[in-house]
Amino acid sequence: MNVFAIESQIDAMAAAAREDPLAFRLRNLSDARMRRVLQAAAARFGWTPAVAPSGRGLGIACNIDAGTYVAAIAEVKVDAASGHVQVMRVVCAQDMGIVVNPDGATMQIEGGITMGLGLALSEELRFQGGDVLDRNFGTYEIPRFSWVPKIDCVLIKNDDLAPQGGGEPPITMSGAVVANAVFDATGARMLRLPMSAARIKAAIAASSPLG
Repeated sequence: MNVFAIESQIDAMAAAAREDPLAFRLRNLSDARMRRVLQAAAARFGWTPAVAPSGRGLGIACNIDAGTYVAAIAEVKVDAASGHVQVMRVVCAQDMGIVVNPDGATMQIEGGITMGLGLALSEELRFQGGDVLDRNFGTYEIPRFSWVPKIDCVLIKNDDLAPQGGGEPPITMSGAVVANAVFDATGARMLRLPMSAARIKAAIAASSPLG
């Protein structure tokens, strides 16, 4: 939740400054390790600068977690009529120290991103008084295979550092990177997780001049 708030705020500041969100981050970053991770993600994605909201549906976020520096770029499609979001592609770059098992590290990142989609889009416990309303997966919706986007993992070589966290770092950015992509697609800034279709539809209506 902290990363969701921080990276959403940075994205909002970039938009207010009429700057590309990647360029805004790089201009204000002195940490060489994070700069390298962001640049690696952007290079693999094929990022082209634009001021959000650009209508492309691209979002970016970065974080440090469990000793790992991580950056992600997501591409989404948003159905404005329903509020439904489909995450189409995610590029995730991680500097996690020396990578002992590259295949295992890649699977950890892929699993973390998939788990993060639930955090971002659907997983929510509803309460009424002291009663938990969501008691099974009929109403507590976790990610499905149909949700999983194309995931491209970039492992940054850093053999001078002992192995760091692998699977949890990409989870921390999931809400922010999807929210920033939704803003780029629609101009609607999401302030609450999960970003259900109903909440996105309402945010789009509220952000519209006719809303």
